[in-house]
Amino acid sequence: MDIIKVLAEEFKIKTTQVENTVALIDEGNTIPFIARYRKEMTGSLDDTVLRDLFDRLCYLRNLDEKREQVRNLINEQEMLTDEINSALDNAKTIAEIEDIYRPYRPKRRTRAAIAKEKGLEPLASTILLQLLDTPVEKEAEKYIDPEKDVNTVEEAVSGAMDIIAEIISDNAEYRAIIRNLSMSGVVTVKAVDKEAESVYEMYYDYSEPVKKIPGHRILAINRGEKEKMLSVKIEPPIEAIYGKLESKIIKGNRYTDDILKSAIDDSYKRLISPAIEREIRNELTEKAEEAGIKLFGENLKQLLLQPPIKDKVVLALDPGFRTGCKVAVVDGIGNVLDTGVIYPVPPHNKIEQAEKIISGLIKKHGVEIIAIGNGTASRETELFVVTLMKKEKLDISYIIVNEAGASVYSASKLGSQEFPDFDVALRSAVSLGRRIQDPLAELVKIEPKSIGVGQYQHDMNQKRLGEALGGVVEDCVNSVGADLNTASPSLLSYVSGINGTIAKNVLAYREEHGKFKTRKELLNVSKLGPKAYEQCAGFLRITDGTEPLDSTGVHPESYSAARKLIEICGYTPDDIKGAGLKGIGSKVKDKNKMADELEIGVPTLIDIIKELEKPGRDPREEMPKPILKSDVLSIEDLKEGMVLKGTVRNVIDFGVFVDIGVHQDGLVHISQICNKYIKHPLEAVSVGDIVDVKVLAVDTKKHRISLSMKEVN
Repeated sequence: MDIIKVLAEEFKIKTTQVENTVALIDEGNTIPFIARYRKEMTGSLDDTVLRDLFDRLCYLRNLDEKREQVRNLINEQEMLTDEINSALDNAKTIAEIEDIYRPYRPKRRTRAAIAKEKGLEPLASTILLQLLDTPVEKEAEKYIDPEKDVNTVEEAVSGAMDIIAEIISDNAEYRAIIRNLSMSGVVTVKAVDKEAESVYEMYYDYSEPVKKIPGHRILAINRGEKEKMLSVKIEPPIEAIYGKLESKIIKGNRYTDDILKSAIDDSYKRLISPAIEREIRNELTEKAEEAGIKLFGENLKQLLLQPPIKDKVVLALDPGFRTGCKVAVVDGIGNVLDTGVIYPVPPHNKIEQAEKIISGLIKKHGVEIIAIGNGTASRETELFVVTLMKKEKLDISYIIVNEAGASVYSASKLGSQEFPDFDVALRSAVSLGRRIQDPLAELVKIEPKSIGVGQYQHDMNQKRLGEALGGVVEDCVNSVGADLNTASPSLLSYVSGINGTIAKNVLAYREEHGKFKTRKELLNVSKLGPKAYEQCAGFLRITDGTEPLDSTGVHPESYSAARKLIEICGYTPDDIKGAGLKGIGSKVKDKNKMADELEIGVPTLIDIIKELEKPGRDPREEMPKPILKSDVLSIEDLKEGMVLKGTVRNVIDFGVFVDIGVHQDGLVHISQICNKYIKHPLEAVSVGDIVDVKVLAVDTKKHRISLSMKEVN
């Protein structure tokens, strides 16, 4: 297989783009580095395409490895033919290769193997040839041999049929036909107990074509089956399958037709059907998981890239009933100024004491924003905060913060290392406060799959999910960049070319030698060699160093070109400090000519201009700002027809959940997102988007809110 050609065709890009990308990957370059600093070689492929291409490259290479492995195994049996070689060369999936290898795979002692031991293989071959001009039973008499435990004609014929059934089952062409026809079948689902109440009631008597059933339903059905609430089967087009097999096998001999039909029936029911059903179920699950992982990744990306609320003193509240509400005050850069515990909600109701503590902390530290976790007792804590704000006439706002993953961080080894003197709940409060100041810097401390912005994530292949989400975090961190002198080891470990060990070494170097003054100093860090430096340098910023270009995303390898451009346009490198060289782009009239003069590519020139115009630009600034609140709303306050502003908390296959400030996210079904047809909500909306919604219906008993976006737009 020409992998380069296959990838070029599948991704609809030039062969040279694929060749260069594969070469860069094989040289050990990271995806973020390739996407950002090797645009001339890749044709400016973005990180999403590059990761998809990398995944497909790995699959095709594994496919080739499997192909050669099977070829060698068949050759060792001296059974390799030109026909088998050709079939292996043309196989496009591992399943096809497995089908080719099936007849040559060492088998356990099957019914067919036992029949062969009894010497019945020639009889099976005779029946398959279909040249008999006498009844099969007459031919079978020749094979009666008590010493081989063949005592009757019926036993001989039965053994021959077992051999034929296995031959049919092992035929790669037949299995491919059956697999393709079965894909036109129907997934049928039944309740194990129709009387049992469960979340799976909509699937108690359910069916849907295999080709049409969406991934989220596959994952839901799988979970119901695992919990022994549902039974699931693939119902294939049996008549079409039997008709196809009979047309391929039976030539029309009155003495063998009925026996071959019985052998086909036995082969399909006993040997082929269960295996094909497993394959289809696995394929459906794999596709559903990949779609789910992709959706999780898109949501995670939007969550990580939410704009930070910088330089604000935040008072964070991690609500709780019995154990109280944990309090943490953090300054504008996340340093902890104060902590405490208040009990303003049931069963304690120590409201006056809580008001005194919170009011005192606000005045003492100049608190500008209150952050409230959205977990247990959040509603009651929000009411307490709003009441206090009105009573004290406090000119501050509050925000509801998604707690997803906060408890994971607070109980983690990292959490205990950062705050060894704090209990778990206090660490969680600090994390919530820092989360609104810089979501990315704080959320990277949590295992990505513990951040609840997916669907059925616990039912997926956890290794694959972890790898994919790790890639998303890596891309987000590198798209934003990291301050070399303030970034935590958690953040640094996601920077291109830096692993956990090197991140700790960077921190150790920083603690021993003080702040980095230039990017070149990175080469003094233990285990950070020239290759790692090449990969990471452009993504690490130094805001007050001796080299002005170190504050930008310009890679050190392009410094000479950047300096020459600055000089040509009438600036000096020191002019970068502060607001940047805002007019430099307009001074470059002919980018192709300038790129030639600087001996760089046009994409690199464009990137350099962007960085010089706005040093250390943060792509998160282009995202919608978080909603700050000053009053409270309850689900009982909602009325049909109300129009509200909300934040998209999660995107799933059939809609989006929007936080409208009532502690119960409302659902905007996919049909209510926009006025045009869309296949998936992600075509129109992302996590973190600020949207206007209209209330369609409210069910206070079931805590369900139906919303519409299209009736507002």
